[in-house]
Amino acid sequence: MPEGDTVLQTARRLHTALAGQVLIRSDLRVPRFATADLTGRTVLDVTPRGKHLLTRIEGGLTLHSHLRMDGSWKVYAPGERWTGGPGHQIRAVLGNATRTAVGYRLPVLELLRTADEDKVVGHLGPDLLGPDWDAGTALRNLLRDPARPLGEALLDQRNLAGIGNVYKSELCFLLQVTPWLPVGDLPAETAARLPELAKKLLEANRDRPARVTTGSGRPAQRLYVYGRAPRPCLRCRTPIRVADQGDGSRERPTYWCPSCQHGPTPRPYAKQPPTIR
Repeated sequence: MPEGDTVLQTARRLHTALAGQVLIRSDLRVPRFATADLTGRTVLDVTPRGKHLLTRIEGGLTLHSHLRMDGSWKVYAPGERWTGGPGHQIRAVLGNATRTAVGYRLPVLELLRTADEDKVVGHLGPDLLGPDWDAGTALRNLLRDPARPLGEALLDQRNLAGIGNVYKSELCFLLQVTPWLPVGDLPAETAARLPELAKKLLEANRDRPARVTTGSGRPAQRLYVYGRAPRPCLRCRTPIRVADQGDGSRERPTYWCPSCQHGPTPRPYAKQPPTIR
């Protein structure tokens, strides 16, 4: 699932393949930009911003893409078979003399002036893996709506940019609170360490091919709770639970340990929340 660490890795691959090279192939397979021709232009850089990708191109243009749940960019050598999915899922092709980047299932793909990038990423909060990271600003953003469930607040990219559903569940486990706990109910100490803990997790995984939050290299134990229901908690052996939680746009499966994490839970798991440790 693409989150800030995955998007950073994708940006690196695209930058290595495209930056400094003249495009000899350009194909944007979305109706609005189907006639746009970028051939003959040099790719300047590929920059991640939260979960967004900004491919900057000579002439003051930026190709903005977002992977969301299923999107991906693949890079191929000349003559190499494209294996990212069937042809009808391809949304973009950018090629130079040595590499071709192919964007599959991209739900967001738009060409805009580089000077207008703020129109698509200006709303984002501090980027956990970016040069604009500011833990204090991120915390103030999260606490701005005290009644909002923590899980929803973490997914809101206007608060801090880069967290997705996996890190949301893992962060809540490490903080020992449920994703349904109102942000304003977080103990002050817990709230204060939340932004830097989030940054630490993404930083630790920015170079890893497989995401790890537990420190374990064993595939079945790389994550504490995400995707592990109904297997036993790695800490207390209580079965991990899963329920949907909204983020303002869609319901997402959310995982937690009912023994290690304290706070409200959704029905049918609702119970009186014990005192937060």
